Amino acid sequence: MTAVQMDEQTALALMREGGEEGLRWMIRRYTPYVSAVVWGVFGGRLSAQDAEEVTSDTFLALWRSRDRVQPGKVKSYLGAVARTRAIDRLRKAGQDISLEDDTLVISADTPEREILLQESRQLLRHYLKSMNSTDREIFLRTYYLCEKAPTIARRLCMSPEAVRQRLNRGRKQLQRMFDEEDQTR
Repeated sequence: MTAVQMDEQTALALMREGGEEGLRWMIRRYTPYVSAVVWGVFGGRLSAQDAEEVTSDTFLALWRSRDRVQPGKVKSYLGAVARTRAIDRLRKAGQDISLEDDTLVISADTPEREILLQESRQLLRHYLKSMNSTDREIFLRTYYLCEKAPTIARRLCMSPEAVRQRLNRGRKQLQRMFDEEDQTR
């Protein structure tokens, strides 16, 4: 099967059968995206070799998780793994990372959409800065680092239910802020 005829679902099916052609297709398709995520996190603080290694590790993680990743979810999976691995690499190199300031740039289809995305990012940053430090850390660990409530709870010495309650409260407050912003437009 040629790369032109292949799609994500077919590539995953090939990978699940042990076919490396599926992985090669994924690498060709998603390397620019994964590299952009890695460089976005690195912010020029580590070398091109470090970025290549994190990118390779990300695709190795996809290969190892090929039975669990669902079609249509590959890009988000790769993005989450790339972010986490890049952050880990920065930490191992002794680099501090500010989660509030580290954002992934999302491309827009139109100038209008780009403006809306910029405004949304700005509102989100404002909201994150207004949160108390524990709530902000919970929010960032959940949505930026893709950590689960029990993991966050252990790290912050609280119950998983307390983490979930704080997340729920934070989501409601964020939704109110976005709704208020929409009403002013």
